Amino acid sequence: MRELIIDRMEGNFYICEDEEKKMFAIDKSEMVKGAKEGDVITITDDGIIEVDEEKTMARKKKIGKLQSSVFES
Repeated sequence: MRELIIDRMEGNFYICEDEEKKMFAIDKSEMVKGAKEGDVITITDDGIIEVDEEKTMARKKKIGKLQSSVFES
């Protein structure tokens, strides 16, 4: 299983990044409906793509805390 973060959309592709900073382009037709920038997605060995809501929320909270600490300084 592979875990990626949706970085952005370019045309008909979702540009995603893994933990090693490698970039991947996933065709819009293959992406799970409702996926958006910043979402953490998992791709099973069978090619099934799902949004991991729990990891997405945890990531957003972590980023929010980092932003708060930067702007409070």
